[in-house]
Amino acid sequence: MKTTIVIHCPDKSGIISAVTSFIHANGGNIVYLDQHVDKEAGVFFMRLESDFDKKIPLIPNFKETFQNELARPYEMKWHLHWSNKKPKMALFVSKYNHCLYDLLSRFNSGELEVEIPFIISNHEDLEYIAEQFGIPFHHIPVTKDTKAEAEIRQLELLEQHEVDFVVLARYMQIVTPRIINRYPSKIINIHHSFLPAFAGARPYHAAFARGVKIIGATSHYVTEELDAGPIIEQDVTIVSHSHTIQDFIAKGRDLEKIVLSRAVKLHIRRKTMVYNNKTVIFS
Repeated sequence: MKTTIVIHCPDKSGIISAVTSFIHANGGNIVYLDQHVDKEAGVFFMRLESDFDKKIPLIPNFKETFQNELARPYEMKWHLHWSNKKPKMALFVSKYNHCLYDLLSRFNSGELEVEIPFIISNHEDLEYIAEQFGIPFHHIPVTKDTKAEAEIRQLELLEQHEVDFVVLARYMQIVTPRIINRYPSKIINIHHSFLPAFAGARPYHAAFARGVKIIGATSHYVTEELDAGPIIEQDVTIVSHSHTIQDFIAKGRDLEKIVLSRAVKLHIRRKTMVYNNKTVIFS
C-alpha cells in the first residue's frame, strides 16, 4: 500500500532524517520525496510517498505514533493519505459546458483518480451531460432570496456523500463563507487572468478593446475575498490584432479547461499545500 504524507512546520535541523527513519523503521520504502524551505518565513515543507511491504503489518496506531514521536516535537501540521481511498469530487456548474466536458472526459478515461458522486447546477441546461456520463445531477436554483436555502441544500448533499473537495467548473455564483469555511483550501475555481483589470460580464470584449497581447487563465482555491485565493495553476496564450473577439473567447476557454484540469490533478495527487494565502506546489 502507498501512503502520501505532506508536512509543514518551523524549519529545524534533522526533520528529513527523522521522518525517513520513522518510515523505514515501520516497513516503508520511500519512493518520492520533495521539500522546500521558505527561508524568509523560516518554514519547512515536505511531501513524501512511501510503499509499505504487505508482509510487514503497519503499527496499529501509525498516525498516533507519528503525531507523538515526530509531529509534536517538530510542531508539524501534517496529513496522511492512503492510496486505496480515492477522494470524492463534487462538480458545480452553471451554463458553460467546456470545463465540465473536459473534466468528465478525463475522469471517464481514468486520468482523474477520483469519485464523482454528483453534479450541482443552478440551471438545468447541462443535465444532459451528466446523463451522458451516468452521474447524478442536482438542479438547485439560486436567486437573491433563495441563496441561503440553496447553500444549505448543497451542504446537505456534500456531507451526505462525504465529499472531499469541490470544483467550480464555471459555476457563475459567489460561494459564501457558509460553504467556504466547511471546505477550506478544498474548493477549486477557474477564471480568466484579466481580473482585476478586466472584471465584469464581458472580459474578453474589454481585453479586445484594449488590444492586449496575451490572455490567460488562473485556477485558485476559493476564499472569502473574491477571486483572491491561493493560486494553484496559471497559463497564457498569445493573441494579436488579427484575432477577433470570438478568437479571444475560444482561446480563453481552451486555457480554462487546461488550467483547471492541471489544478485538479495537483490537488488529487496531494501536491498542493496552502500557507499564508500562497501555495507550495510540489513536483
